[in-house]
Amino acid sequence: MRYTTGRLNFRGVIVICVALLIVASLPLMARARANGVSIKVVNSSSRTIRNLYLAHVNADDWGDNQLANGSTIAAGDTFTIANLTWDQDQAKIVAEDQEGCFLIGVVAVAEGSTWTITNTTPADCGNNGS
Repeated sequence: MRYTTGRLNFRGVIVICVALLIVASLPLMARARANGVSIKVVNSSSRTIRNLYLAHVNADDWGDNQLANGSTIAAGDTFTIANLTWDQDQAKIVAEDQEGCFLIGVVAVAEGSTWTITNTTPADCGNNGS
């Protein structure tokens, strides 16, 4: 009888360890849902976008340019950031136009998300006053 009781305690410890492992992995599984999504950038402005970057919402940790070398998003065109792997529910998109002005938008990292750039999207043009 004593051997059986010890064995049941061992099984109980195993069950508790497995449950803790599952609970600990929940944040990782939640982040995994943001992997492989596409975000559409629609240029409904008169600007030509020459660079497009992603950053975390509360940081200026811009990644690589999402546009291929020499590619642009012309006025009226659309560009899709495909198969995005991201560790947050939102992303900051930074677009740079042909004048060196930066336009910033925040979008949900979810399939079907769209950021539309218009002529009224605020632009940070540094010292040139635009």
